[in-house]
Amino acid sequence: MNDNISQLSVRHLLSGGDKYIIPMYQRNYSWDEGEITQLIQDLIDYLDYVPGTPNYYIGTLVVFERTPRVYETIDGQQRLTTLALLASYLKNETICDVSWYSKSAIDFDSRMHSRRTLDGIFNGKFSDDRAEINTAILNGYQLIKKILPKKLVENKEKEIEPQQFSNFLFESVQIVRVKVPTNTDLNHYFEIMNSRGEQLEKHEILKSHMIEALENDKESENCLNMVWEACANMEKYIQMGFSPKQRDDIFGAEDWSGFVVKDFEELRDRIRIGQSDARSRDRSAEQTIDEIIGQARDGDKPIRDDEAPERFNSVINFPNFLLQVLQVQTESDIPLDDKRLISTFESKVLKGDDAAEKVKQFTFGLLRCKFLYDQYVIKREFIKGADGWSLKRFKRKIDGETSRTGSGYYVNTFGNEDGDDNRKILMLLSAFHVSTPTLGYKYWLSATLHYLFTLTVDTIPADAYLNHLESVAKSFVFDRFLSANRGLDYFDIIFVNNGACRTKKENVSVEHMETKLSFGNIENNLVFNFLDYLLWVRHREDDDIKDDIKDYEFTFRSSVEHYYPQNPFQGQDSLTSDILDSFGNLCLINHNKNSKLSNHMPVAKKEHYKNGKIDSVKQYFMMKYDPWNEASIKTHFDEMKSVLLDTLEPAE
Repeated sequence: MNDNISQLSVRHLLSGGDKYIIPMYQRNYSWDEGEITQLIQDLIDYLDYVPGTPNYYIGTLVVFERTPRVYETIDGQQRLTTLALLASYLKNETICDVSWYSKSAIDFDSRMHSRRTLDGIFNGKFSDDRAEINTAILNGYQLIKKILPKKLVENKEKEIEPQQFSNFLFESVQIVRVKVPTNTDLNHYFEIMNSRGEQLEKHEILKSHMIEALENDKESENCLNMVWEACANMEKYIQMGFSPKQRDDIFGAEDWSGFVVKDFEELRDRIRIGQSDARSRDRSAEQTIDEIIGQARDGDKPIRDDEAPERFNSVINFPNFLLQVLQVQTESDIPLDDKRLISTFESKVLKGDDAAEKVKQFTFGLLRCKFLYDQYVIKREFIKGADGWSLKRFKRKIDGETSRTGSGYYVNTFGNEDGDDNRKILMLLSAFHVSTPTLGYKYWLSATLHYLFTLTVDTIPADAYLNHLESVAKSFVFDRFLSANRGLDYFDIIFVNNGACRTKKENVSVEHMETKLSFGNIENNLVFNFLDYLLWVRHREDDDIKDDIKDYEFTFRSSVEHYYPQNPFQGQDSLTSDILDSFGNLCLINHNKNSKLSNHMPVAKKEHYKNGKIDSVKQYFMMKYDPWNEASIKTHFDEMKSVLLDTLEPAE
């Protein structure tokens, strides 16, 4: 390559003698569990999936050369810092030969906390003074320590040896370093980099391939295009992608909250008729005043939402949703990896003489899944200056007793049910979601969509839906995460067992359960979050505590905290590791709070939360003990173990 563009291995990047400066105008390090998990999994997937493991290109690093071999990092610093943390982990754990990594290649402009933290991680030494640490960088390193060992042994085909991963990471993973010209206005360039347009995305390329497979069937192409565009905006309810007439024909004229078409052919015809009616009205020269006013009010195009388009935020993006739909529709064990979006659809849909028919079937399935997703899966809702999880369906407005308008509004999905199943379902879905921040591993969503997609009833009962979700959660926890053996694959749990938990109460080994629940062995945060959900359901009506937990909601918490500290301040007693690392002494909290409070005693932690929101329901009950000691930890563990085990069915 020329002097301004260089292809570097990660080893050359970190040890080639070049220095990379993170300037002040760059934001702080911000990668959390989702991004770090995705990067590690991408590398493992490629190493395990591609024969011979050729070079893997991880992206570009845009730099400005301040002085010879000293580069100001303009774009790519999050990835660069994470690669340095990965290298430091492999060096510090001495599980691989990384002796070549003898000097840190990254420095910071005027950010002493960041510099000290990264240098401390590189040297394997950490200050006890939390005020001197960049908690985001330290959290990234701790997440790597948690994620990488599990991911190396997690893939189905074979375990990957650490040295094999290390060789691939440092020799085969390549990054393209691009130097901007010496006369570049860096502030202007950085502004352009952060507002540049996007390239053509994979799902747009896939759409063109699918249209091509329809072999110039214009009506089918039009149907595919309308469905695709309506579904692609994951932030808006599917009804918003169609005109009022088309909504009547597809979702039911009564209230637009049904799904009344039976197959692709019927869908195609109703979309065509809806468009023809709209064009006919546009051409009509003789309209009454009332008709003109009504047309202006209702419209014949995909209408506006009554709220701002940013009101709802989806828990998944469109490319990953396409893969979810394909898996649910074909019941095939496909990778939920959007980097393989086109190749996956080529193998499952676009190849063969029946490609056109499979495209039609997928189009119909896509629309139905998006309708089910909008009705029965949580979204993040932003309204009136606040945000929170919501589980709502879109419904047509009615003026007076009978007059139906061309606009709609939102109501709780199960708003007319007795009790509060809508709230329970919302809580459990949000517990699933925050436990798995990585888009390609949202198997809970696969289980949810598969259940909804295979039902034949028009109305889904709240109690049946809730029972299914609880069963899936139990199966994930007991059949996989706490299993005495290897644990069931997600595919088997979802598509073979249909979400039914196979573990029986009497078959659980308490000793094995204690080991699996100890610090460092907990496979997935759903263990904590499902327990929090169970505690919330059990105690939210208790008169003495309901006000403390009634507004509790699940958030993205990634740090496992020792309530009794691992390293108490001088003068405080230390506990043995078996007690300290027991599940009874652990809770899930925000990593920033973990950094602030980690060495404080339980009394101080309890005072910190006195007038604020709790991080977990389990933590709330831990703070009820006075004092918190070895006996309290054992008692609390027994109580939590019973809460989990009580969800299981007895052996027949």
